[in-house]
Amino acid sequence: MFYVQRDVEGQLMRVEAAEYPEATETLAADHHEIQAWFANDVVQNSLKQLKQSDLDMIRVLDDLIQVLTTQGVIRVTDLPPAAQAKLMDRTNARVALGGLTDLINDDEPGLI
Repeated sequence: MFYVQRDVEGQLMRVEAAEYPEATETLAADHHEIQAWFANDVVQNSLKQLKQSDLDMIRVLDDLIQVLTTQGVIRVTDLPPAAQAKLMDRTNARVALGGLTDLINDDEPGLI
């Protein structure tokens, strides 16, 4: 059983397993609105995790490009102009913030 609160349009606004003062009714766990509420919550959490993973990967790719260019494996000019501009923007922003070195934990085990 879940305690729910609805907005003025009758849509679920809050769902809790424990009773709370603003709850206006209860719904069974297998009620379609409860199932939809938690399905949406799972989707939102997955999207949030994916977004954070994207941010983490951007940093990894940024560092990888830095290593490859420093070692002479590739040149920044080998990349498309739009990618060059984005890399320069990121480099300038990092320099302006003091380099932001050591954002990746050197104590983490390597991937390779």
